[in-house]
Order: sequence, then structure tokens, then C-alpha cells
Amino acid sequence: MEAQKSATFRSLSESVGQFNLRDKTFLIPEMNRMGAHLLAGAFRSFGVNALVMETYEGLDLGKEFTSGKECFPCQVTTGDILHFLKKEKERLGGDFNPENYIFFMPEAEGPCRFGMYNKYQRIVLDSFPDLKKVKIGSLTSKNSYALKGMIEKEQARDFRKAAYFSVVIGDILDKLLWRIRPYEKEEGATDDFIERSLSAMADSFEAYGAKKDFDRILDKLEAIVEEGKTLIDPEIPPKPLIGIVGEIYLRTHVHSNQDVIRVLERYGAEVINASIAEWVDYTTYEKVREAKVGLRLNLKQLRFDKVRSYLKQVLSYGGDLLYQRIKLDSAYKRVKPLVDLAGDHRIADLEKTLMKHDLYSFELGTEACLSIAGIMEYMHGGHNGVVNVYPFTCMPSTITTSIMRPIMNREKIPFLDAPYDGTCQPGREAAIRTFMYQANQHFNRNGRKKRH
Repeated sequence: MEAQKSATFRSLSESVGQFNLRDKTFLIPEMNRMGAHLLAGAFRSFGVNALVMETYEGLDLGKEFTSGKECFPCQVTTGDILHFLKKEKERLGGDFNPENYIFFMPEAEGPCRFGMYNKYQRIVLDSFPDLKKVKIGSLTSKNSYALKGMIEKEQARDFRKAAYFSVVIGDILDKLLWRIRPYEKEEGATDDFIERSLSAMADSFEAYGAKKDFDRILDKLEAIVEEGKTLIDPEIPPKPLIGIVGEIYLRTHVHSNQDVIRVLERYGAEVINASIAEWVDYTTYEKVREAKVGLRLNLKQLRFDKVRSYLKQVLSYGGDLLYQRIKLDSAYKRVKPLVDLAGDHRIADLEKTLMKHDLYSFELGTEACLSIAGIMEYMHGGHNGVVNVYPFTCMPSTITTSIMRPIMNREKIPFLDAPYDGTCQPGREAAIRTFMYQANQHFNRNGRKKRH
């Protein structure tokens, strides 16, 4: 028994981490469809054979090898990797080599179960003798998702820039989809257009990502936005504007949330979802904030050796955050004159919102920081309702609801909790219809403000 425990712990330390991706197939689970495919394109630009795995087809496998107590995204992503490897073994037969694959599963600090996904999935893979040598490549929010050891040292910084930009452009493509589809001239045209655009943008990142030729990428994006505008029917009047917050995987993975945005649109909504770049900015902002706290404490204690270390962190992470904001602003500056898209929140403004209303603290962490402040921004921005999308039993989203529901009730703004666990709940669509009836009433009474 002791030997078995020792082998398990050794596997967690030796087969989960940051491994060089050269000559490996890097398997990216699909969370947000746009961002995942553009990120894969960025990896390929740097010589990494990255591909986005088919998603949700292996859900039965995911449920078979989990207990049901895990967060639902853990079940989905576990099923994705098991399904992919099963298909690869069938395709390659005796040529299948598990050492050729690295499965991408990052992690985050704090009490959220997301930090344990890759550990649990390591145990699951180790339960199959022929999959023990499949490694799990993990980035962590502890160092703001640094890439040490995965990409060649001289390329790591350039890749990080391209990867972040791929997230931003993925967010813009999503926002373009949500802006056009409720007002499209021809039903289904937007979905076809976005699929073509996604493929073109992934190719663009593959061609120009390593060159850091982001202007060429933005030129392509600008052409896509110009084409997308032609799909909008200007005769369709504005619709109630609904904001979405919640757990990052569930609110962006359309299979897991049963395509909740499309359902809301079917009942008359225009929807805006919180962005992926917002989470990346938040993790960098948190490292700056933590470094500043350490700097102040050690200055008070005159521990100058640690002062130098924390000052270096403040400058390093602060530089990353500044770069991220510049690149994000540059992208939106190109598209906003062409089409009316919502921008991203600044993380510092979200923290100020929490402090101003004494609602929550960044000291406590988790996605509740972004969701609670995001709902307040939606309220002040004239949205006609908010939906909180999350895995069943998700702690940060439950905290969000407990704090924000009374406020939303007081302000008479419709609010809907939408937890998902893979089951089809018979009352789900009735709840959405009721919510949208209330949102329409709010829209008729108050109208809506312009996106900002």
C-alpha cells in the first residue's frame, strides 16, 4: 500500500507540470471555441503540433471515471482526453505511443476545485497501463501562467504575447457573433460566417504569431468585422440586453451550458458574456497586487533583501499587465469604429467597484471577484437582466448569488441562476422564458444604454 501511495505521489510530481512541447502533440481541451482554436494556431506558429480535441463526445467516459462530486468541467475534460486517446489507439493500433502526447490542463490557486483537475486526471490516466506515459502539461495562476520549460526560453516571451493576443481576438469574435446573430438578415448566416472567420483567424495566428506581426492579424480581423456588418438587418429594433457572468468554463462551453446564449436569443435577447481576457488580466493583476502587499510589509520591517525581490515582481508583473492592456486596447480600437461592440472591464475598476459598495474583497479571490463586480457594471451599464452560469455546487458562483440576488431584487433587475451538471432539467427553459419576460418588461420601462 505504501509503495502504491509513493508511486501515485511520484506520478503527480513527475507527470504533471511544464514539459517541453517539441516533437509532441499538444492536446488542448475546448472551453471557449474561439479562443481554443486561436491559441492552437499560436502554438503551431511556434512549431508546436497543437490541436483542439473534440469535446463532449466522451462525456459518458468522463462520468464513468468520476464520482459526480467533482466540478462538472472536470467530468467533461476527463471525458474529452479519454475519448481522444481511445480514438487515437483505434486509429494507430500498434503505432500508438503515449509519450507522443501532452494534455493541456492548467490550474489556479485558491479553494476552487479547478486547481485539482490535473491531479485527479493524472490518477485516472495512471489507472490505464497504456496511458501512464501521457503527460499533463500545466500552467498555473501562481506565476500568472508563465511558460517556463514548455517553449524554448528565447521564444517564451514572444509566445506569451501571441497567446494573450489570441485570447483577445477570440473574445472579439465571440462578441461579434453575439452582436450579429440576434439581428441577422438570414437565419443561420451568422453561424456559417463565424465558422469561416474562426478558421481564417486561426490560420492568421499560425502564419504571423511567431513573427509578432499583430497588425497583419488585425487587418484580417478588420476585414471579418466589415463583412459581418453586412449580415445585420438595420430594420430589426434593439432587443433587451442580457449580461452573463459565472464560472469561466461553464459560461463559455456551449455544450456544457446547453447553448444558453442561443436559448436566450430565441426568447428575444441580445447577450454579452464576460470575456476570457478578463480572467487572464485578473490573474496578472492579482500577482501585481500581492507583490505590492509583500513590498509594503517588508519595507516596514526593513527586510531589504525581500524588498528587492518584491520590487522586481511588481515591475515584472506590472509590465505584463500594462502590455496586456495596450494590446487589448489596440484590438478594440480597430474594431469599435466599425461595429458597436462592448469593451472589456479594467480589473482595477472592478476592484474599486467592490470596495466602493463594500461587497467583497480581492483578498478572498476566486471568480466571485469578477462576477460580483461584473454584475454591478452590468447594472450601471443599463443591462436589462443578468444570468449567472456555473457548475452545480460551484462555490464562487454560489457566493455571487448570495451577495447579488438581494441587490438585484432591490434594484428590480431580473436575475437568473443557471447551474448545470449535464442533466436536462425540465424546468430550465420555463425559467429562461420567465426571466426573459421580466427582462422585456425592464426593457420597456427603462430602455437600454449603448454598449461601452
